[in-house]
Amino acid sequence: MSKMLEHFDLGLNPPLEVTRDFYFVYCGYSILSRAADAKWSPLLEQEWRALAVVAQSKHYIGAWHRTACYAIELELVTPAPAGYEWISLRHFIRNPDDALFALAGRGVQIIEWHRTHRYCGQCGGELAAHSVDRARECLSCKRTFYPRLSPCIIVLVTRGELLLLARGDHHPEGMYSTLAGFIEPGETAEHAVHREVREEVGIEISNLEYWGSQPWPFPHQLMLGFYAEYKQGELIFEDEEITEADWWHYQKLPQHPPESTISGKLIRDYLDRIRRN
Repeated sequence: MSKMLEHFDLGLNPPLEVTRDFYFVYCGYSILSRAADAKWSPLLEQEWRALAVVAQSKHYIGAWHRTACYAIELELVTPAPAGYEWISLRHFIRNPDDALFALAGRGVQIIEWHRTHRYCGQCGGELAAHSVDRARECLSCKRTFYPRLSPCIIVLVTRGELLLLARGDHHPEGMYSTLAGFIEPGETAEHAVHREVREEVGIEISNLEYWGSQPWPFPHQLMLGFYAEYKQGELIFEDEEITEADWWHYQKLPQHPPESTISGKLIRDYLDRIRRN
């Protein structure tokens, strides 16, 4: 089990041994933060109650270290209360606390799912909370809808001491990352890795090794991380999403994502492997 998840309980109801509550308060993809805090942390129950703002919805999102965690949805135009500010959820990408990032991302995904799944896509009937699962059930036709999750692959391709890193049109200026893409219907994750690398940079790879996964709430992905080795071919970027790609020596890497991201973790872990050898 990932160390990040060792102290999580993701059941539908708080376990009996919880000793306090945490509140993650959202306005769209922004989360409420104390304006004076250098490091973000969720609100305690007394602090949340004292704000006296109207919640659009409240969702239990799990227990962490004997603390029950709740996601609170506010209206999209809600101004921050005095002494607080709204910060982007992407703020957590550079937060070294994986657990807080996982909880903050889980909260916004559950809120977004509830907001966009109010009516049945089959008969148009009203949806209600399922009695057993984290799901929405149609009151008319009884069809069940579960939270949407889009599986993606992300892969670090290596060539000896060289790492393949690329820039996409969505990356910040100067930022290079590993290759990634969605898994298509009917595909295995392994097939998707080969296809995405071929489509994005035109090369063939071999020796796939699964590394690990990370939930990614922008908006609802599950990233499956792999290593792969270069096999053959020249770099060609015919994919419209890739603007640059090149081989970089591990001692002279360009700016790349922080270690809180799975791309950053793949790169850091590979550098550690090289140095150990």
